[in-house]
Amino acid sequence: MYDKLFVTGQYVAPQLAISRLAGRLADNESVPALKNRVINWFIGRYGVDMSEALESDPAAYPSFNAFFTRALKPGLRPVDTRESVLVSPVDGAISQLGSITGGRIFQAKGQSFNLNELLGGEQQRAGVFENGEFATIYLAPKDYHRIHMPLAGTLREMVYVPGKLFSVNPTTAENVPNLFARNERVVCIFDTAAGPMALVLVGAMIVGSVETTWAGIVAPGQRQVDVTRYDGLQKPIRFEKGEEMGRFRLGSTVIMVMPRGSVTWNGDQVAGGRVQMGEAFGEITPGRQETQ
Repeated sequence: MYDKLFVTGQYVAPQLAISRLAGRLADNESVPALKNRVINWFIGRYGVDMSEALESDPAAYPSFNAFFTRALKPGLRPVDTRESVLVSPVDGAISQLGSITGGRIFQAKGQSFNLNELLGGEQQRAGVFENGEFATIYLAPKDYHRIHMPLAGTLREMVYVPGKLFSVNPTTAENVPNLFARNERVVCIFDTAAGPMALVLVGAMIVGSVETTWAGIVAPGQRQVDVTRYDGLQKPIRFEKGEEMGRFRLGSTVIMVMPRGSVTWNGDQVAGGRVQMGEAFGEITPGRQETQ
């Protein structure tokens, strides 16, 4: 009964207004006492491990969002440097992973979503990922919320896709059809040693905004798809494996999408399991590095 009410409430709630208000409040620095109370409540409610944070004193953060997007102490997330290894881009729980079948990606029992819609509705963009591989990772409130590169890559394209702002927790994923292809999202396409790679940063209820390291806060609330190309730059935007590429200003989900035959997910990475940024997540198919 609670799950049904929770999901139904999201359909009728003013999702955008609630989420944008939450984002403004999370950025507010004018009432430190209130900010400190909210941060301390959040730490206790969700079990945030502040011993991992570069700044472990909650009161030192000027805003809630500064706390939420906190850096970790150096060395806590070692990145697997082997050239053949693709690493996890985030700390989180694996919602699902596997192969893309018939242009659809598995979401949860009885639910799936459309690859083309997920990536912004352009068949040429989605076509290279047909029958490819995907992994969906959910970031819980307690998690580290910076997003890092699974592989070294050069940015080709960024696509902002407007949409709804449903929660992306497991309950909602099991009950809202086409969830990840209907929520607001930022699609980042990179060229890598394994071929094209899409990192999809999915917005959600109460998420203030999605931010990238090259564009800052990305067009929250815009009503049209916005495509920015980067492959014609004199100085390409390139990232090393493990380098930060974005962050959630309040948390959500990352979906990795890879072409068919490019990678094999590690056998110990399974739906429901937890991962940390930088740990081995998959293997590039032998020979891909030499053919790119």
